[in-house]
Amino acid sequence: MTDPRLAAIPLVGQKRLLPRMNTPLHHHVRPGIVHFMAYPVIKGEGPIIESLTELLADPFFEVIEISWIKDPAIRAEAKALIESSGVSAKYGAQPRLLTQGLDINSLDDAIRNRAVAEMKAGIDEAVEMGITDFGLLSGPYPGAADEAAAMDALTTSLNEVCAYASDHGIHVALEVFDRAIDKKCLVGPAESAREIAERVKATHPTFGLMVDLSHIPLLGESPAEALQPVKDHVVHIHIGNAYMDDTADPAYGDMHPRFGYPGGANDVPELVTFLEELFAIGYLNSTGTERAAVSFELKPVGNESPRTLIANGQRKLVEAWSQVSI
Repeated sequence: MTDPRLAAIPLVGQKRLLPRMNTPLHHHVRPGIVHFMAYPVIKGEGPIIESLTELLADPFFEVIEISWIKDPAIRAEAKALIESSGVSAKYGAQPRLLTQGLDINSLDDAIRNRAVAEMKAGIDEAVEMGITDFGLLSGPYPGAADEAAAMDALTTSLNEVCAYASDHGIHVALEVFDRAIDKKCLVGPAESAREIAERVKATHPTFGLMVDLSHIPLLGESPAEALQPVKDHVVHIHIGNAYMDDTADPAYGDMHPRFGYPGGANDVPELVTFLEELFAIGYLNSTGTERAAVSFELKPVGNESPRTLIANGQRKLVEAWSQVSI
């Protein structure tokens, strides 16, 4: 039955003009930034302290996602910086897997065990940094013939990682990636994400999923198709762009170009739809009584400035927020 209160709301085409958000973004969202994507530090080296200092000085951000830092002295300095900023930190172990070609769902136990050991080392580093949220990704999709076996291997690995993490007070989240264009991961389409979440949460109920707006067009899904099947399992969100038109373009694939990149899949309209879906699944709270983290994952293309790229993202998010209807 149609809600009679909707009758007074005008229709534009087939969509009613619902009331837009009239409270500031930060009343509902804790904006974050993926440090190791915005700056060239993905291998655990580079301008780590300089770039962290720049990001942590930006009052827009309340969350920062860091990854491995190979030098213990730099880790200590980074920890002190984060603590002094009042910004919450999360640990992304994705670079530890991707840059070393590790596969956490390999059917070869020796390869799989090496990936699990690397994740445990990442958890140790997160503990050292005082971080309690840990993200990772599945390994490559092996093809339909081996998909079921790979899902079993991934379940085994994640249970081992979660057990180790639990002993250290760490919560684990698996990020959902594309399956056919760039990272070509096992997880994957929304149904595969739901399946693995249900399997692992049966033993480790704090396990969850991380969904990235950048990966949704790479999977050929809509925000609703990506989020609704996993609505009970989403614990973190990334927002960014993707480009799929020309394989010769440096932004092709899962490279997270700026919002508005020519030919890109995501800009303000897609951000609006995604944010509305986050309210629909309950990840964002319409009353503002709880605030959830939403982190930018953006990477410069060519000689683009990280700081300019980030400012662009902030402007786009604020613009999208003004158009959100819930």
